[in-house]
Amino acid sequence: MSGRIFPTAQDAENAFYEALERSDLEGMMQVWSEDEEIVCVHPAGQRLAGQEQVREAWRQMFAVGPSMRVQVTQRVAATGMMVTVHSVLETITVAGEKRPRPPVIATNVYLRTAAGWRMIVHHASPAPGAVAAAEPPPAQPKILH
Repeated sequence: MSGRIFPTAQDAENAFYEALERSDLEGMMQVWSEDEEIVCVHPAGQRLAGQEQVREAWRQMFAVGPSMRVQVTQRVAATGMMVTVHSVLETITVAGEKRPRPPVIATNVYLRTAAGWRMIVHHASPAPGAVAAAEPPPAQPKILH
């Protein structure tokens, strides 16, 4: 069992994004439930299920070292006694890239366990129309009625 206890789902989520930015595999896996019924889907990626697949995917992603900043906005939370679901918008900036990548919509599901709150699902996908939304709209002529 992980030594770190997350008293709230928000604490677990904060630790998740901190580990992501630091490329900290052990910190990342402390956030996840130790059950085999965990699921992770990265943008445009396949569904990863179980500890082994989830850990390996994060290990590969972190192999290049810390390289990204993640800004989390537009959090919507559905909270219950045992399960909490967060829907967020992630804006990711990668070191060396001049612009942020298109936003990503993520759903993070947390389960209350004997060891505190733990992530059981992280599903991220590109935000629809993200590229179009990032570009300013063309100027429209003013029409007076």
